[in-house]
Amino acid sequence: MAKWIALLRGVNVNGITIKNADLAELLRGLGFDDVRTVLASGNVVFDTDADAPTLKATIEQALRDRFGYDAWIVLVRHDGLEGIVEGFPFDRADDRHDYVVFGSDDDALDALLADLALDTTVEQVARGDGVVYWSCPKGSSTDTVFAKRAGAARFKRSTTTRNTNTLRKLL
Repeated sequence: MAKWIALLRGVNVNGITIKNADLAELLRGLGFDDVRTVLASGNVVFDTDADAPTLKATIEQALRDRFGYDAWIVLVRHDGLEGIVEGFPFDRADDRHDYVVFGSDDDALDALLADLALDTTVEQVARGDGVVYWSCPKGSSTDTVFAKRAGAARFKRSTTTRNTNTLRKLL
């Protein structure tokens, strides 16, 4: 059995509210084992024998059916998350937020960075394996050049962002 993390995009914002207990119940109902949710931002860890494409389609459809919203997730193998977190390439600082943008489509991650003109004194981005690393000043995670690009509708179905502090809680 493999341990997976489903990262839900756009929950508990913009009127889409999913309680952790309801999310865990849904995944248990799909037959997944050792289900646990982390924080109230759409993070769920679980065990299953199912393959990634089947998992993604099954979970997204179950979320749509149960909660009535246009659900999109990114799946991450739990055994790969530690390397992603440890691979964060920028220095940590108290006045900055460190994020990882996960993608279910490498082309979308590449498009996030294509022709991107950043002020590196404000924010930093770097491509990783299946992710984009991003560091920005606290309080600016919605208004930087990269934040605006990452928030574009074209990335809605294939990317989601998590703070590195949240990711450490998933380990």
